[in-house]
Amino acid sequence: MPDNQLKGRAEALLALHQPGDPVFLPTVWDAWSARLAVGAGFAALTVGSHPVADSIGKPDNEGMTFDDLLTRVAQITAAVDVPVSVDIESGYGQTPLRLIDGLLSVGAVGLNIEDTVHSDGRRLRSTGEHAELVGQLRAAADAAGVHVVVNARTDLFLRKDGDEADRVDRAIARLQAAAEAGADVLYPVGRHDPETLQRLTSELKLPVNAIGVPDQDDPASFGPLGVARVSFGPFLQAALAERAKEILARWR
Repeated sequence: MPDNQLKGRAEALLALHQPGDPVFLPTVWDAWSARLAVGAGFAALTVGSHPVADSIGKPDNEGMTFDDLLTRVAQITAAVDVPVSVDIESGYGQTPLRLIDGLLSVGAVGLNIEDTVHSDGRRLRSTGEHAELVGQLRAAADAAGVHVVVNARTDLFLRKDGDEADRVDRAIARLQAAAEAGADVLYPVGRHDPETLQRLTSELKLPVNAIGVPDQDDPASFGPLGVARVSFGPFLQAALAERAKEILARWR
C-alpha cells in the first residue's frame, strides 16, 4: 500500500475518535468477518488477537506469532478498503521498530498495546515501562512517516490487580503516562459500571476505548458517558459461535 494511502487511512482512523460520539470498530478476525462488517456500513475495523488465534487453532495470549497475525491482517486489508487497527497483545517479544514496520507492511494503521507481558510469565509492566514502550512505538511510527494510531491498554481491571479501592486511580495514572508518551487512545479494558466509565473518560485527557458486547449492550449508552471508541474484543465471534451452534444442533 502506498505511503500516502497509509497516511490517509491513519488520519481518517484518528479523526473518527470523538468523545461523546464514539466510533464503533467491529472486532474482526479474517477477510470474511471484515467484509461482513464493512458491508454492514462500518467505517473502520479492529483485528482482535483472541478471535484471530481461535480462527487459526492457537491460544490467545501470544500463543500465535507476530508473523501469524501479519499473515491474517494482510488478508483482511486486501479484502476491505477501510482503516484497520490491530491488537498486537504485548508485542510478541518484537522490537517497536519491527512491530511498526510489520503492521505498515500489511496495510494496518493502528494498534492496541497491552501491559501484560505474556512471554515473561504474564507479568505486568510497570507504569514507566509501559509508557516507554508506547513512546518507542510512537517514535518508530514517526520515523516511518505514518501517524499510526496507538491505543494504549491497561489490564489492571482484567487482572483485578492490587486493591480494588484505588484500582481506578492506578489505571488513570498508568494511562496518563502512556498519553504523555505518545498514545492517541486509552483503553482501560474491562466491563465497567457507568460511574466508573464516566470517571475514566472525565479524568483521562485522550479518547477512551470501551468494550461492548454486541448482542447485549445498547450502542446509545456509550456516548453519554464520554466514550470515543467501542470495540468488541472476542464477543462478536462468541455471539456468532453461539448462533452457529444453534443452527448446527438442528442437524445432529
